[in-house]
Amino acid sequence: MKIIEGGVTAAQGFEAAGIEAAIKYQNRKDMAMVYSRTPCRAAGVFTSNVVKAAPVLWDKEIVENASSVQAVIVNSGIANACTGRQGYDCCRQTAEKTAQLMGISPDAVLVASTGVIGNQIPVEKLLAGVEKLAAARAATKEAGTQAAEAIMTTDTVSKQAAVQVELGGRTVTVGGMCKGSGMIHPNMCTMLAFVTTDAAISKELLQEALREDVEDTFNMVSVDGDTSTNDTLVVLANGLAGNPEITCKNEDYDKFRKALNYINTTLAKKMAGDGEGATALFEAKVIHAATRAEARILSKSVIGSSLCKAAIFGHDANFGRFLCALGYSGVQFDPEKIELYFQNAEKSILIYRDGSAVEYSEEEAAQVLASPEVTVLVDMHMGDAEATAWGCDLSYEYVKINADYRS
Repeated sequence: MKIIEGGVTAAQGFEAAGIEAAIKYQNRKDMAMVYSRTPCRAAGVFTSNVVKAAPVLWDKEIVENASSVQAVIVNSGIANACTGRQGYDCCRQTAEKTAQLMGISPDAVLVASTGVIGNQIPVEKLLAGVEKLAAARAATKEAGTQAAEAIMTTDTVSKQAAVQVELGGRTVTVGGMCKGSGMIHPNMCTMLAFVTTDAAISKELLQEALREDVEDTFNMVSVDGDTSTNDTLVVLANGLAGNPEITCKNEDYDKFRKALNYINTTLAKKMAGDGEGATALFEAKVIHAATRAEARILSKSVIGSSLCKAAIFGHDANFGRFLCALGYSGVQFDPEKIELYFQNAEKSILIYRDGSAVEYSEEEAAQVLASPEVTVLVDMHMGDAEATAWGCDLSYEYVKINADYRS
């Protein structure tokens, strides 16, 4: 596997664009397009929130029932959620306009929105934006970056990743982009992510690979415990790499899954590290758990704890908070048999063992917790399973951003 620069335009046959449509924001890009020159197999997973935005309802229908997908249109600023029939009609008009300009079917067009819930999108601006996107689209790395920038809301940086792998003697590329920094909580929530690949793979296996991989990637992220109405993760595969089509779970399927996992893991970590007001990426890794399911529960409980997140922000080695989060996770374990470490890229400090604190330097621990990427490692001493979850610290800025969000 080879890590390369780029995002959604890295794979063969994909084009993208990002433009200003002034839907809510002024003097910044707020609409994006991803387009494949040939029809794609599509797979998707969506928010678990019972209240689903109009674009989620539209996309679920397309992914499940359409024979192929060729375009995705995304806007930022207004979420098109809780907007009733008018909101769904907005999706239909967007797809029809895109289909007219690109010479494809409306049911080959996915739509996505992010931003303020409850507002109607000015359709005339949206349709004018589609025209600009169609004219601006390109297969360049720069076009992919512009698309990644256009889907941002409170994100501070755009988020992209790309990788190449050999399948059946052919070079296959997988690339992606995502946005998300607030209202992010496990179960595929509060983010938009779009992954493109030139791999030839059946729709059934593409969907299975995505659904299984999301459990260890995007579902292991939490910024603030809120589950969004708009979360969408879509993978498009156009087959232009020319590899023998993957129709069974063979060696090529395993290699493709590893490439997909790299993209999803990288984007998930970028999203967690860019949480609203965040100063650090906060990782919780649980090892030697009894089962994979329990390891996931334990690690997510730690990164989802407001007190743990505040301790990271304050560089406070208050290990009791992390033990507390493990203890109320619902997983049964013996607290006198676990070990807890604070880690950064250079150092690992044992903090707790055999039911009590060990001797450690508070100053040294604080220095570790002050790193831009901090890991809390927990050894359960119960089995061979492990899992990692990602979040961020909880700062004063998070409250300010969300108190002022609509204004």
